[in-house]
Amino acid sequence: MSTIVILGAGALGGALAHKLAGRERVRAVHLIDPASGVAAGKALDIRHAGAVERFDTRVTATGEIDAVIGAAAVVMTGPASTPDEDWKGEAALALLGRVAGLARRIPIVCAGASQGPLVASGVQQLGIDRRRIFGSAPGALVSGLRSLVALEAGVSPIEVAINLLGRPPTEPVVPWSSATIGGYPLEDTLSPPQLGRLRRRVERLWPPGPYTLAAAATRVIEAMVLGGSRRTFACFVGESSSDGPRAQSVGVALGRGGITDILTPTLNRLEQMQLENALSRRT
Repeated sequence: MSTIVILGAGALGGALAHKLAGRERVRAVHLIDPASGVAAGKALDIRHAGAVERFDTRVTATGEIDAVIGAAAVVMTGPASTPDEDWKGEAALALLGRVAGLARRIPIVCAGASQGPLVASGVQQLGIDRRRIFGSAPGALVSGLRSLVALEAGVSPIEVAINLLGRPPTEPVVPWSSATIGGYPLEDTLSPPQLGRLRRRVERLWPPGPYTLAAAATRVIEAMVLGGSRRTFACFVGESSSDGPRAQSVGVALGRGGITDILTPTLNRLEQMQLENALSRRT
């Protein structure tokens, strides 16, 4: 089993550490934050929760960045000093550069809702392989979409399959034509008024909350460290652009080193046009 390092003991980092520990799919979870006392307190609280929830994953904390060495994956979240914010801007890029230098082959997951630009900067400015660094937040929005579709259809969210493309939150593109409910086309199952309500609510789902973001990040981490059957996820992936660092949401397959495949979506003509327009706009 593997050790996962979480950079940041803010709200998202704490929620993610608890989620990973509770599922017991990894050997250890290590919180790193400059506010090492806060990180240590959260780690201790999660360990105490394990006695109630019956898990014994090892959860520890430190303030030293070199603790990323030897991890199976590193996750960027946000600092304890501003617990409701993500690592972002120049400080985030500098931190990412240190991580990339210490852990040259380890996949890096940017779990925050605002970290699409960080993924893009990591690829274009730091030269990190785009298959090694990606953002898991689009998967959290997909979860919200699945819940809304399930409410409209009167089914369980596990029966809903849907994806997210484009550049959320400003330019999200949902391929409704390929979405399904219980294996049947969504557009054949829901009425036009129901579809209209869903389309109007997509942008209101952003940003997802820390627990939803933590759940999405947990799934992609487990897919990387455990392997097994092929599953797909909506993730931010960096791209090369003359307009500067940019990232888009795409469907990916994951393996032990990160992204193993970037999937080509199935779109109708209107959706293809929407996607091209979204990707061509400067943000």
